[in-house]
Amino acid sequence: MALFHGSKVKIFSLSSNANLAKGIAEHVGIPLSDSDVTRFADGEISINIPETVRGHKVFVIQSTSEPVNEHLMELLIMIDALKRASAGEINIVMPYYGYSRQDRKAKARQPISAKLVADLLQVAGATRVVSMDLHAPQIQGFYNIPIDNFRALPILVEYLQNKNLEDICVVSPDHGGVARARDFADVLQAPIAIIDKMRPEPNVAEVMNIIGRVKNKTCILIDDMIDTGGSIAAASKALKDAGAKDIYACCTHPLFSKGAPKTLNDSPIEEVICTNTISLKKDKLFPKLVQLSVAELLGEGIIHIIDNRGVSSLFSKKFRN
Repeated sequence: MALFHGSKVKIFSLSSNANLAKGIAEHVGIPLSDSDVTRFADGEISINIPETVRGHKVFVIQSTSEPVNEHLMELLIMIDALKRASAGEINIVMPYYGYSRQDRKAKARQPISAKLVADLLQVAGATRVVSMDLHAPQIQGFYNIPIDNFRALPILVEYLQNKNLEDICVVSPDHGGVARARDFADVLQAPIAIIDKMRPEPNVAEVMNIIGRVKNKTCILIDDMIDTGGSIAAASKALKDAGAKDIYACCTHPLFSKGAPKTLNDSPIEEVICTNTISLKKDKLFPKLVQLSVAELLGEGIIHIIDNRGVSSLFSKKFRN
């Protein structure tokens, strides 16, 4: 049994991001607890927890990334197992929130899948959710339990500041990301520009115009996630055509679906800077990629939650020893 500041605490990792979970546990100073995740021949998931969790503050680390449905179901079954084992608190650390792009009805008969995920987690027995850079902040309103939305901005900004870049312009790849770009630009004390684009179909983007001055600027494209890379690559080409000097792309969640690694590596972008909220297989790594760890930030968040301290101070600046 791990006692941390007088509380009984256990941290579990499921299968989506074992390296991040290990880093978080190391920062907290508590070893990861064991859980046996097995599958029946037909693919059904079974979980056994070989040690007591009765009365414990439990943290389960699981990004609901690809394969999204497998990781989500694994998480729901783990929550149910913990609830039936009388865990005192079931805190879900979900660095990447799958289905977050389906946060509203864009057409008459579409689901709001991000709300459905919230309902599933709560009914299963979660008592708190910790995530990072939700695609839509209003997802927090889908919950009747506490949810903390951590930001990767301090980690990304610190990396860029250490590069001593000059004549910076922060660029939002679409109108929906202007608030995110403004926050980023405020910290870097830089102007912003906006890519005016249209989507003739999902994952296809056409750049129509660039709002703002980017000529001879070091442009930093900022988004919460990069999926196929088509939008970011198209934006970088448009910026280069408009006279931008150097172009960097930043995101929190590197989904990198389909041919994203090649698309990004072949683009005019100097570096693609992301975090490790999603574990990347070798076929998704490429020379221009820089991946930064959020383990320290999430680990510090867990410590604050255990101690019943506020976490808002961690949203705006990176924790330092």
